[in-house]
Amino acid sequence: MLLTVKDISKTYSNGKQALKDVSFSVHKGEFVSVIGPSGAGKSTMLRCINQLVVPDKGEVRFNGIDLMKNNKKQLRKNRCKIGMIFQHYNLVSRLTTIENVLHGRLGYKSSLSGSLGQYTEDEKKQAFRLLKRVGLDKFAYTRCDELSGGQKQRVGIARALMQEPELILCDEPIASLDPKSSKVVMDYLKKITTEMNITCLVNLHQVEVAINYSDRIIGVTDGRIVFDNLPEHLDSEQINEIYLSKELLV
Repeated sequence: MLLTVKDISKTYSNGKQALKDVSFSVHKGEFVSVIGPSGAGKSTMLRCINQLVVPDKGEVRFNGIDLMKNNKKQLRKNRCKIGMIFQHYNLVSRLTTIENVLHGRLGYKSSLSGSLGQYTEDEKKQAFRLLKRVGLDKFAYTRCDELSGGQKQRVGIARALMQEPELILCDEPIASLDPKSSKVVMDYLKKITTEMNITCLVNLHQVEVAINYSDRIIGVTDGRIVFDNLPEHLDSEQINEIYLSKELLV
């Protein structure tokens, strides 16, 4: 078991309870999609895993280690093995594609060498290999603000892979993309899981995409998990439970 989340809850300062005793586990090499309406708690759940958001209670165990008990040094070390891909890319627009990919190594650097952009020749070669893997080697020296949305997301994938992660968290990676670009990005994410044995946990709005790509689907609504099963078990009744509010169901 690579990841075990046990009874995590999170209430924000405005009183909004985003998560309510959420528990689930993910095996190494699994492709798991998390679906649910906007505001259901999907993004908070992903951010609790890598501690970008700290849960109020519960456990987040990665490779058997409870990340909530890590000090800053330990958490930095463990975060290196957890890549993150964002809906809005989170790239440095003025920098080139290759420079953004190399940022995936910053977790392994001292503050000084990271700020000075000091990378080894092996790291630079690895960045080129990863750009080639996602079909962007010809754009290595193109500024990221000149790329399309789909290309930017593939840069995000390559950057995450530079961390040599065991787990990649993807927060709505195709929400801003057209259908063609969405398919390309999802295909690359699936290849990562199958060919590199890297676990992917992906937040999605598109139910059909989740069904087509996932080994397992987790449904979240109102801060709770209401479905956790194989895609073939996700029927219309389950989808209604995930996406319709109690008021609409009455």
